[in-house]
Amino acid sequence: MSDTDRGTASVVAFAGATGGAGTTRTVVEVAAALAADGREVCVVDAAYATQGLGEYLDGRLAPDVTALVTDERDADLGAGLVGMDLGVSGRVAVAPANAPFERFARAKTVEAAEALEARIETAAARFDHVLLDVPPIAANQAVAAVNAADRIAVVAPGSDRGTEAVQRTHERLADVGAEASLVVAVRGDGVGDLSIPATKATEAAAAPACLGATGAFAAAIERVAAAAVGEEIVVPEADSGFLGTVGEYVGR
Repeated sequence: MSDTDRGTASVVAFAGATGGAGTTRTVVEVAAALAADGREVCVVDAAYATQGLGEYLDGRLAPDVTALVTDERDADLGAGLVGMDLGVSGRVAVAPANAPFERFARAKTVEAAEALEARIETAAARFDHVLLDVPPIAANQAVAAVNAADRIAVVAPGSDRGTEAVQRTHERLADVGAEASLVVAVRGDGVGDLSIPATKATEAAAAPACLGATGAFAAAIERVAAAAVGEEIVVPEADSGFLGTVGEYVGR
């Protein structure tokens, strides 16, 4: 689907309120739900330390996003994108982080953060939606990601710990001149605007679990996706058995 059909691509930063909140998995599921609705989605990994998006991908992970903002700034964005084979009408292309410590450290500089913002801008011109996997706001690349976003969705555990982490994230966002548009509680409720229940997907291989599934988990992902991009979406139900069974939701 072209930018003409959808208008300007929306950039949504999914910012983890704390480590292990489930941000990476939430981004993968939301990207799949948008692709199932026929949309072209780019996912950019700003969680350089955990590098969790790579676990959901097959094949080469080079040049990764840290290379694209350091040693290979002149390379086309497409060189660092890895497609997800989802069997849906849209598509998901991921720019994962997969770096040795030395490059990971250089990718956190102010100059690299500026290059990351430029890469996000390029992705926004080529895709309907750009989703950013952002760690807790404590490093230059995380600040760059939330500043580049049209909307920010804070992801937190649905617990007392999550409540405290959300408040802390609101304060950090305010410090950098940003504001959350949405708070998503994972594996619990009462923390945010929307919640994603626990299911049974324990392995990255079980993701995305929202495709070909019915029930509370798939419905929750669809609601989060729609709220994140500000548009109604429809995730078609697939034939029984498509993509296997749904497993337990795990944070990353």
